[in-house]
Amino acid sequence: MKLDIFLLLVFTLSLFFVGDARQYSRCELVRQLRNHRFPTNKLRQWVCLIETHSGGRTDLISRTNRSGYREYGLFQLSDRFWCSKSDLPGKDCNVTCADLLTDDITKAAKCAKKVYRRHGFTAWYGWSKCQGSLPDISAC
Repeated sequence: MKLDIFLLLVFTLSLFFVGDARQYSRCELVRQLRNHRFPTNKLRQWVCLIETHSGGRTDLISRTNRSGYREYGLFQLSDRFWCSKSDLPGKDCNVTCADLLTDDITKAAKCAKKVYRRHGFTAWYGWSKCQGSLPDISAC
């Protein structure tokens, strides 16, 4: 009986912790990007970047290299420059890294646009994977 209660508790807690995570399909990404007013003429580039870097996952945390910095969320934004690992918003986007991991991508989208305005798509190391071959979003 105690094991059943323990397993139920673990399952319930796991639902709580993954409740804000989402993996967007290509057309869902397009809708989200449109909702957040990304330029229509750059949607294919943004979709490629997101699919290449996070696979459309809002909860992904990646290590960038041996330096120990990490990248967060849908747009894989680095804690080196863009988000604060503490509970207080900070760095250039004035957000916490946890803010970039929710299925509400408002803060992440705003930050990604800021990165793009300053550095273009080349700010993302894997951008070269999108050169010459962009995803088809015509059905979206």
